[in-house]
Amino acid sequence: MNIKPIQIAVFLILVLGVLFGLTFLSQEEAIKKKHKAEDGFALTGLQIKYPTTENFLQLEEDSVATLEQIKTVTTSVIPIEEEVPEETLVNVDSIISEPEVKLVPQKIDFSKIDTTQIVRIRYPDSMPDFISDLRKKLNSKQCRILHYGDSQLEGDRITSYLRNRLQGLYGGSGPGFIPIKQVYRQISAEVVPSDNWERYALFDPTQAKFSHKKYGTYMSISRFTPAVETLPDSLALDTMAIQKATITIGKTKKSYARLRKFNTIGLHYGNCLDAIKVKVYNNDQLIQRDSLIADANYHNYKIKLPSTPTNLRIELEGKISADFYGLTLDSGKGVQIDNVAMRGASGTVFAKSSATNYSRMTRTLKPKVVIMQYGGNTVPYLKDSTQVENYSKYIIHQINWIKRRTKGVQVIFIGPTDMSTSVNGNMETYKILPYLNQTLMETCLKNEVAYWSMYDAMGGKGSMKLWVDEKLAGSDYTHFTPKGTKIISELFFTALYLDLKSENDEAL
Repeated sequence: MNIKPIQIAVFLILVLGVLFGLTFLSQEEAIKKKHKAEDGFALTGLQIKYPTTENFLQLEEDSVATLEQIKTVTTSVIPIEEEVPEETLVNVDSIISEPEVKLVPQKIDFSKIDTTQIVRIRYPDSMPDFISDLRKKLNSKQCRILHYGDSQLEGDRITSYLRNRLQGLYGGSGPGFIPIKQVYRQISAEVVPSDNWERYALFDPTQAKFSHKKYGTYMSISRFTPAVETLPDSLALDTMAIQKATITIGKTKKSYARLRKFNTIGLHYGNCLDAIKVKVYNNDQLIQRDSLIADANYHNYKIKLPSTPTNLRIELEGKISADFYGLTLDSGKGVQIDNVAMRGASGTVFAKSSATNYSRMTRTLKPKVVIMQYGGNTVPYLKDSTQVENYSKYIIHQINWIKRRTKGVQVIFIGPTDMSTSVNGNMETYKILPYLNQTLMETCLKNEVAYWSMYDAMGGKGSMKLWVDEKLAGSDYTHFTPKGTKIISELFFTALYLDLKSENDEAL
């Protein structure tokens, strides 16, 4: 059979024409998968992935952000490092003695920086005094800030940077809250529990929840014996062996200098049903001996020292462990910021905990500001505008629940980052994400909550891909790298500082 070249060419043109014609029949996001949708044909019992005409011809703009924009945003704050001497990750071994670490108030000169590139914090119109009130709190004798968030905060990321900056401006030292049983590496304090500690978190979907719901302000509990909710009868109690547990607190290998200085330690506990003896040693010398209060209520066992401990050991002895909500390592004055990282959480668990227990703990901690950083974990599961609006309303429900139990607290909400998912082989921003960010912002502002758009600060739609390319975010297209964490932290701090500074330039 003699086939001419013209026949081959015509055949190829016809085949290509048919294949291109099918793009007009392909529907956007017709193929539904677990956490995403792709273009194609969805027939009864049959799904065929196939590009739409717009996708094939690349008529759609996949990314609003450009590499130049990202570089402009991420380098606009770098000169701050030249203006502020920073004790970034000081090696403890190089410090001869504590007095050599001078913690002096810092001033920041933004005159050489184009601050128009900084995405600013939005404040509710109904609260014109939001900034001045916040400034008063920061300038007060003691200002505790609770920073709640998802896995973006793990290991004291973001929080440690903000804490160091604010303590440099307003005073204070110490890392604040540290869980006893840690499930991730903690960079801001050296806290080592004995092996018999277990951790129970309200936000952990793999764990059964306690019916008493007493998870405290930090939403998690550590115990050195198995959990019980009622005291066993006297006969059973008599046969139980006494258990011992320890918590060792020392200096970190690497951390900001301010975070390494603390002399006020709080051991927060509740649900203590039976006698527990406590001994505190500093450099193997016994400095305190007590018993915890066994009335099942929340209490804060305090340890006050003349200077930062180098090797503090807390020993506990009892048949039944209390619920320990964690440690606070502070200086007793100035700014203290607690990092409360809740892996996998979407900020919707607070109202599921005991209101009485939460209130008692906040009355002791006296937080004046709450920063909430959520939204990313819910993005893959949101399918339409109704679900977005319901989630935003539920977030406000949680915030209002917290406000009712922390008198006079101010709330700043940090929205989700840009996040990418694979669409037809390309990494693109989740389509629902821009609407989620906008809805969260509008809902927060209407309900007297300030809002900072991390999504816009990164560069908006498509920016995550560029952050990954610049090694500022990981290959999961969700989490920041250490370098990216520092930049996003600086962007938030700068936005906050510019507002605080505008109130009274001389004060900062």
